[in-house]
Amino acid sequence: MKVAVFSAKKYDQTSFADWADSSLEFSFFDGPLDQQSAKLTQGYAAVCVFVNDDLSAPVLADLKAAGVGMIALRCAGFNNVDLAAAKELDLRVARVPAYSPEAVAEHTVAMILCLNRKLHKAYNRVRDDNFALDGLLGFNLHGKTAGLVGTGRIGAATAKILLGFGMQVLCYDIQENDELVKAGVRYVSLEELWTESNVISLHCPLNPQTQHMVNSDSLALMKDGVMLINTSRGGLIDTKAVIKALKSRKIGYLGLDVYEQEADLFFQDLSGQLIDDEVFKRLLTFPNVLITGHQAFFTTEALQQICQVTSDNLLAFQANRLSGNEL
Repeated sequence: MKVAVFSAKKYDQTSFADWADSSLEFSFFDGPLDQQSAKLTQGYAAVCVFVNDDLSAPVLADLKAAGVGMIALRCAGFNNVDLAAAKELDLRVARVPAYSPEAVAEHTVAMILCLNRKLHKAYNRVRDDNFALDGLLGFNLHGKTAGLVGTGRIGAATAKILLGFGMQVLCYDIQENDELVKAGVRYVSLEELWTESNVISLHCPLNPQTQHMVNSDSLALMKDGVMLINTSRGGLIDTKAVIKALKSRKIGYLGLDVYEQEADLFFQDLSGQLIDDEVFKRLLTFPNVLITGHQAFFTTEALQQICQVTSDNLLAFQANRLSGNEL
């Protein structure tokens, strides 16, 4: 079965070579899937896509016309897929619902520690033979309150790590995790989480209900100097409202591994180009902002699991059976 893999990097090719079944024939395209590149899928039975590929209704219609029957997402999120259009076109869609949740959880905590103890600044200072401690003051995580929005696999893994630091952990989710409650977390309303937390970390999917959940109203409820971390989806945050909160000192620390308009930026080397996104450039001017390029998932273990589950989903489609990961 021929599979067109879009937004494919060298590490994707290596990982699929290790895990793909011999009956799957992969073709790798560095560029994203969109209306223009959808024309390249003629003769392919399936496409394999990532978080920023365009799977809107027009693109899905072009894929169907080209003979594509399946869309294999090598990620957990599916906010970039028009599922109603896919169903109408009889296109099967499968994802990787869970892959090494510890990878994202550990990156989340790494961002918390880096921002708090200003490790990025200290690293640069020491390289310049500057060993002064002025401006590097942090705070103890022990005894502070962390608020986690979403306690799926990643949120739960993050909660367990933060409990290990001796933090009070507040959680918000539409469904409570009994195991976490037994471990010591407390489920509260979203308003209470905004109000009581010193550190807030987002671990929920992006949908119409969560779009811009961090906005001027929710920011107004937060503690002055709050730390805000987002390793989930960029659209959870109203970036312009966050910039205002940074300027007013409402947000004391901001860690982002995702960005609402990241599709034009992340996963490529733009070091020799001018970036036209003024909002993103403004974020980079703040000394208390740490941004990574959607790398929280990027561990050896996670890549192996992603490619294995994606290949299993494709093989299930080839055998005309359900994979258990279909949407």
